[in-house]
Amino acid sequence: MAEILLIEDSPTDTHAYSAVLRENGYDVKTASTGEEGIALAGELKPDLILMDIVMPGVNGFQATRELQKSTETADIPVIMLSTKNQETDRIWGMRQGATDYLIKPVSRDTLINSIKTALSDI
Repeated sequence: MAEILLIEDSPTDTHAYSAVLRENGYDVKTASTGEEGIALAGELKPDLILMDIVMPGVNGFQATRELQKSTETADIPVIMLSTKNQETDRIWGMRQGATDYLIKPVSRDTLINSIKTALSDI
């Protein structure tokens, strides 16, 4: 069972995405801030990270960049989940090291397909 770290500041989104992931057989751990997510990623070394972008403090772009710079977490695929739907946001997210960039609200099928693709590329 793959372990996924969900870094998301919205309790509603955390609950919804966690339920979808668990229904599809994934073990889910959560963090509600970028700082907490970076620390937890280093500790857990999850198989994949789902990263919100708009968060107080360290945002998702900054957290992804930090994770990609660390030798401990650089190989963990990061899928960004965001309401920011401008092409420049997607490009910036990918430049920070994300493997995919999905616009909220994300359908179950799109989310699971993106996860399966990212995990198969490891």
